[in-house]
Amino acid sequence: MPVRAVVSSVALMMLAGLSGCATKGACPPASAAGQSPMPDWRDAISDPDHVRLRAWRKAFVDSLTEARAHGHGAEIDAEGRLLDPDAALDGAALPAGFYRCRVIKLGARQEGHLTFVAYPMHRCQIRPSDRLQRLIELNGLQRPSGRIYPDSASRSIFLGTMILGDESKPIAYGRDVDRDMVGAIERVGEHQWRMLLPYPAWESKMDVMELVPES
Repeated sequence: MPVRAVVSSVALMMLAGLSGCATKGACPPASAAGQSPMPDWRDAISDPDHVRLRAWRKAFVDSLTEARAHGHGAEIDAEGRLLDPDAALDGAALPAGFYRCRVIKLGARQEGHLTFVAYPMHRCQIRPSDRLQRLIELNGLQRPSGRIYPDSASRSIFLGTMILGDESKPIAYGRDVDRDMVGAIERVGEHQWRMLLPYPAWESKMDVMELVPES
């Protein structure tokens, strides 16, 4: 068979194969075309954090119930959608830039601890990090820092650690279970996001970080 005919036959076979894979949903991943796949939080998350993330709704609802039982119903209601477990909207991806951030702690890990604490605003930044994003809180005694992974239209996943006191940089995720943090980032308003941190290592049962762009 002439060389030109052989090449044509091979090309036709390749086109047929690609058409079939598109129909059956079994096409090779983008990495086969020279692009590495987007990092997946499921490949990076620790087992304890996976358990915490799966229980985010129970942590949220139980903590709100506990805080209301201790007389904080009016404070919870005043926060509106920020403290509504079902308030997530599409558009979870955070634009890069500077944010005003604050944390509300709900529920008490130990008897006698406060069940509702709202901290003042701090400054945070969302910046590019390889093919992902990085969240870092720029001031305060407890400063979350970590990477943000895409998950769905209504949720992104945060995996990071807590920077304490005068520490200048975070420890690596996965090295200290007491420092590791896992969060679900959701948009709850036109220019308002939140990060839900279920069962943090200290003090509370649910931390809710509000993020509002400075500009």
